[in-house]
Amino acid sequence: MLDIAPVLEALAVRLDHDFADPSLLERALAHRSWCAENGGQPSNERLEFLGDAVLGLCITDRIYRHYPDFSEGELAKVRAGIVNASSLAETAVEYGLGPTLLLGNGEDMSGGREKPSILSDGFEAVIGAIYLDGGWAAAQRFIVEALGGRIEDAADNPGIQDYKTRLQEVAARHYGSVPRYEVDDSGPDHRKNFTASVVIDGEVRGSGNGRSKKQAEQRAAADAWARLDAAITADASTHAAESKGESVDG
Repeated sequence: MLDIAPVLEALAVRLDHDFADPSLLERALAHRSWCAENGGQPSNERLEFLGDAVLGLCITDRIYRHYPDFSEGELAKVRAGIVNASSLAETAVEYGLGPTLLLGNGEDMSGGREKPSILSDGFEAVIGAIYLDGGWAAAQRFIVEALGGRIEDAADNPGIQDYKTRLQEVAARHYGSVPRYEVDDSGPDHRKNFTASVVIDGEVRGSGNGRSKKQAEQRAAADAWARLDAAITADASTHAAESKGESVDG
């Protein structure tokens, strides 16, 4: 039987939480595929369910208190930009959660340690474990530490997280290519500034600055999307006017 104690101890250090009951953390790592191969032991699904609720409340409370001028719609956009599988999976990777997951052989061989759904579920299960072990204060401290930067990025411009997706759709439809981001940084490690440019079809279409690489890319995408949307709308109007003129002449 694999000795998981050293793995749990190392992960607890990265999470910065001293578990009074380490079995909670072990259960948070147990994917149902592993449980099926190991005597039907409890999976992390119940902890994931609990952690999802704790996470949602913590993020909602945080943004409600820190952004009093935001409307309900803006608050919802900020929360959605943080509490989603992609964001949580990225955070799970930052904490090195993937290699610690307990997966069945088939799931492991198929790349389960890199699947966003498994990583995000595992991260929420870890939150549930911290909550049960240390209470609300411990869970809140961990969530703010883990996701504080993402909260600031999402709140900087609610809904901006949609622009990379929008730009990708426009680029694929009108240029048959995928946007490529080039990022430079400057300043000391504790206060870096990132500058991003987005290239589509070999041409720089937009740029943006931010306190993180992700924020700079999102702002560059927003800039590029606005430019391309205006250009496409103008071309469509010109084409419509020309078509109308031809029909009149005819």
